[in-house]
Amino acid sequence: MRVPKLLAVLVATAVLLAGGIGCTSPDRTRIVVTTNILGDIVSKIVGDQARVSVLMKPNADPHSFAISAREAHAMQTADLVVYNGLGLEEAVLHHVQAASTEGVPTVEVGARIEPIDYRGGDAAGLPDPHFWTDPTRVVTALRLLTEEIIEHVDGVDADVVRQRAESYASEIGDLDAELVERFAGIPEQRRVLVTNHHVFGYLAERYDLAVVGAIIPSGTTLASPSASDLASLVTAIETHRVPAIFADTAQPARLAEVLAAEAGITVRVVGLYSESLSDADGDAASYLDMMRFNTEAIIGGLSGS
Repeated sequence: MRVPKLLAVLVATAVLLAGGIGCTSPDRTRIVVTTNILGDIVSKIVGDQARVSVLMKPNADPHSFAISAREAHAMQTADLVVYNGLGLEEAVLHHVQAASTEGVPTVEVGARIEPIDYRGGDAAGLPDPHFWTDPTRVVTALRLLTEEIIEHVDGVDADVVRQRAESYASEIGDLDAELVERFAGIPEQRRVLVTNHHVFGYLAERYDLAVVGAIIPSGTTLASPSASDLASLVTAIETHRVPAIFADTAQPARLAEVLAAEAGITVRVVGLYSESLSDADGDAASYLDMMRFNTEAIIGGLSGS
């Protein structure tokens, strides 16, 4: 009698390893999110309703971060893959496409929140993926994601997910009202931004600022500025008397510092969390923290304080 019993155990083990029962395990990743900003938003929506895996590490560059073979497999076995899109995750998009080919539902958030186009630089006329700098568009995104999660992720309680989403939407609404008031205090002649690359178009549109130049005149950090690009930037800085250049904390500020030194202009380099959250103990551990940190850093940089 021992042999049949052992055989039954071996068969059951084989089924588990093959994924027959393992595929329905509540411990497996249900939602895979590419960027950590979207990862924070998705996590706020679902809470403990589903397991969320975020691919992009803190303080990383969304244009160039890579993933492991295990993470690529998680994408192809998830209930839902959430990605920013519009060309942002340049090194990961082919994995998103592979997951879609395997039949995994994917949602390109940036393409579904009425994106604006870049208005200058090499990417002029192309859709800008950096929508999260406008909190009102983040509210649109979280409501979109709420319905996608309810539709595609097994076992979530729709009422709980919607309640969490609306609570978070209220927090973002409060954030937006706070930022409207804070940015309104900047004198008109100071309401200009020079950045490391084109990343604040949505914020400028929402809060009535002007982006007058970028060190890298592109929507991606993978591009490089030409001599004429730098000359044009110096002209913009001098014309508008720009007191600060805002560089992403995930990128070295050396290029901005060299520009300031070679051009002989006095300009501060101020770090912002423009495309990635920080570590859990950093200044931008969540989307709300990031936006508040950036607001105060921008106001301080433009005021010269």
